[in-house]
Amino acid sequence: VQLEESGGGSVQAGGSLKLSCAASGYSVSRGCMRWFRQVPGKERVKVAAMRIDGSTLYAESVEGRFTIPNDNANNILYLQMSSLRPEDSGLYYCAARRRLMGGSSCAKDYNYWGQGTQVTVSS
Repeated sequence: VQLEESGGGSVQAGGSLKLSCAASGYSVSRGCMRWFRQVPGKERVKVAAMRIDGSTLYAESVEGRFTIPNDNANNILYLQMSSLRPEDSGLYYCAARRRLMGGSSCAKDYNYWGQGTQVTVSS
């Protein structure tokens, strides 16, 4: 399994970015995936998730501003970010968990990680 993020960059507050997570050896259409953000010196935080039932889950701080669409044909999971704030800055990671029980549940831990893509939002 390989996950590769792209799309990061620098943007002014209020702007938008769309991050991509291209997956190989793992289908993005079946959930168990999440975007995380990490800032140096701080713990990694959950940003948005695609659950195994296809529903999505967002951190309170990004609710209404971020979405997590997927392109099943090209096996890419996105993080569409709008109305960006300086506190959204960080290294964004795409992660996935193994699917268990014939794909009906997700493993507890995230087994697969990308290398991250940097987002910097200036005020």
